[in-house]
Order: sequence, then structure tokens, then C-alpha cells
Amino acid sequence: MFENLTARLQETFRRLRGKGKLSERDVDEALREVRIALLEADVNFKVVRDFIARVRERACGQEVMASLTPGQQVIKIVNSELTELMGGRESKIQYSPKPPTVIMLVGLQGSGKTTTAAKLANLLKRQGKHPLLVASDTRRPAAIRQLQVLGEKVGVDVVATREGDDAVRVAKQGVARAAAIGRDVVIIDTAGRLHIDDELMDELARMKGEVNPSEVLLVVDAMTGQDAVNVAGTFNERLGLSGIILTKLDGDARGGAALSARAVTGRPIKFVGVGEKVESLEPFHPDRMASRILGMGDVLSLIEKAEAAYDEAKARKLAEKIRSNEFTLEDFADQLRQMRKIGPLDEILSMIPGLGRIRGLSDLKVDEGQLKRVEAIVNSMTLEERRNPAIIDGSRRKRIARGSGTRIQDVNSVLRQFEQVRDMLRQFGGAEKAARRAMRKGAFPFVK
Repeated sequence: MFENLTARLQETFRRLRGKGKLSERDVDEALREVRIALLEADVNFKVVRDFIARVRERACGQEVMASLTPGQQVIKIVNSELTELMGGRESKIQYSPKPPTVIMLVGLQGSGKTTTAAKLANLLKRQGKHPLLVASDTRRPAAIRQLQVLGEKVGVDVVATREGDDAVRVAKQGVARAAAIGRDVVIIDTAGRLHIDDELMDELARMKGEVNPSEVLLVVDAMTGQDAVNVAGTFNERLGLSGIILTKLDGDARGGAALSARAVTGRPIKFVGVGEKVESLEPFHPDRMASRILGMGDVLSLIEKAEAAYDEAKARKLAEKIRSNEFTLEDFADQLRQMRKIGPLDEILSMIPGLGRIRGLSDLKVDEGQLKRVEAIVNSMTLEERRNPAIIDGSRRKRIARGSGTRIQDVNSVLRQFEQVRDMLRQFGGAEKAARRAMRKGAFPFVK
């Protein structure tokens, strides 16, 4: 996400940092590039105009012109204004003082409401809540069954009736059911349309009046760009939204919807969908997103992802194995799984501050397919082979290749990688130094 915008802004600011002093002309030239970059990212033109005006007013002031590092000061101002543009601070769910808290998800058909309902339930469950899902999209074929399947996947009960039932009545039944069985959050998946119409809005307005939700969250597809912002404006006028959830943000290299939605509607972005997995819904942090857009990394989100995937007992066990030279192929595969649990490696690398400015690393690509092949090869080995790779002869390699759907050369490559990593760990006695040396030696060919 924001790939194109980040690349343009980084190049513009690189030129600014190279200047010892800045004139108003220098600032204007830089802001012209910023304006073009934002418009190309599909940010609303009125939002761009106001944003550039605010940045210019601050950038041409005394705090920049008299600074010893004026280029850095301009970047700091842009970062600050970007953060404010997207809402300033994280906007959290407003829980009702008297449970259950009712959350209505609304939006057009195809925006990802049903999937997002399950993702939100999963996220709130991890935060210690006890959610209940309500399938009130009784018009779309198979919508009820889809939510039931997703509910089973995340371990959350679903209240559902038959297709064609009155959606408002289903929503009321869901809230009553939650109160009866002690659920503290109700997430209602509502019907959508291909476009906004009076029938849809009337149904949603009646539902809102009956269930009195604490949150009415609009789910919009970020990849629709300005259309997403226009839809948000209309829904807000008709229903009175409390917030927005942007889906498919990982698939939009421009990101204009995320930068425009808050400014146009006045409603905060509360969550963003960044993948297809049920874990791929994140709270939206304007300050962290601004930092990532400017190529400054996002250390806090990286730490949170790592902590969520971190298994302290496994880490202690691995450290002991490294000290006693007992690192096996099982450990090797487990570390790959731990890395993948944190998230796509391209995304993780983008969170590391300064990575994009290092020559040769800004275009770094991670072959996720190769990671999966390594895992498949190790999984095709017997327990004895994983713990003692020395016994893997030619016939065993053929069997492992067949079992994993790969070639013998791929099996050989994985065994070489493992030996290199194990040798590094033995030589240096620590994972951190070893990993850096292994990267330089080419032990991880899935990083290009």
C-alpha cells in the first residue's frame, strides 16, 4: 500500500535534505512535487489543495528558514500534517456502559462486509471481548452461510435465520440473544446493494432505530479510490456514521481513499483490512501510517505483530538448542512459520525505519512461494530425517521431492540452507549475528 506515493515523496525529500538552506522557491518546488504525488495517489483534489496550503504556511515560517536542518524540518511538518489529515490519533470502538455493545457494519455489495464482520469479531475476541455475529443480510444468496462458516473459523457464534426474512427483525433477535447469553459485543452484518438506493437506506435507518448501535461503521473497498470516498459521504449523510473500515488497503498501491476519507466525511478510519486472512484487520493509527507513507518505518506496529506471534517458551527452547548445537530442521521450519505468522515479509521490511533509503534494499522483494516450498519440503520428511539430516541419501531425497511436489534440486537447496544456518549459529553462538552473516552468504534465497 502507498508504494507509488512513498517512492515519489522519498525522492522529493531526498533532494530537500541535500540543501543547506531553503528558499521559498525551494519549498514551492518540493510542494509542487508533493501535490502531484498526492493527486496521482487518487487523493481528493480539495483535500490536496488544503493540505498543501497548510504545509506551505508552516514550511515558509521561521521554524524552517532559521533551522540548521531545514529539509528535515519540512519533512517533519509534512509528517505532522499527514497525521492530522488522517485523524490525528487512533479512534477506538466506543463501548456501551450497558452491554451488549452493538456494532452495525454497512456498505455496498462487494465491499467485504461479511468477511470484515468475522475479522472484527476475531480481533475483539483476541482483546478479551465475547462477540456475537448476526447475519442480517437476508437478501444475498449464501450470505448467511458465508458468515456461519467464518464464524466457525474464528470460534464465534452466529445468529441467523432463513434467506428472505425481515433483516430488522433478525438484527433485533440477535441483540436480544446476546443479552440472554451474556455476550458483550454484537456485530451485525447488514445487506448491501450494487449502488445506493432508498430501499437500502430505509432498511438500514429502521435497523439503526431499533437496535440503537454504539457504532455504525461503513465498510468500503480502498481499491475503488475516489468512489470509496463518495460512497462514504453519502452513507454518512443518510445514516450518521461513527467510523469507517477500509478493506483491501494492501491491494492499493495508491492509497488515496485512506488519505481522503477522514477529511471528506469528518468520520475517523477505525480499522483497515490488509489481507485475506481472518487476522488481517488492524486498528488504524494515523501517526504510524503517515510514518510509513514517508518511508520512515513503523516500529510500533512491527513490535505489536512480533509480540502477537512470539512464543516465549519456544524462544527459550530454541536458545538452549543453539547453545548446545542441537538446531534441527524442525527448528528451521518452525522459525520460518514464526516469520510468516508476523505477516508478509515485504510488509515487515517496509516497517523497518530507513530501509527504503538504503541503496539496493528499496527494491528488495521476498519470494513467499519459496518460503512455502521450504516448509513443504521439511514437512515431507520423517521425524528422524528432520532431526538427523545426515541420513538423507539420494533415495530419501527423491521421496521427499515427490511428497512435497518439488524437485530434487529444491530439496538439496533446502538442506544446504539449513547447513549454512546451523554452521553460522555454531560459529557465532547467537541468532542475531548469524542471521546477518547468513543473509550475506546467501543462505536465504527467498529474499532477493
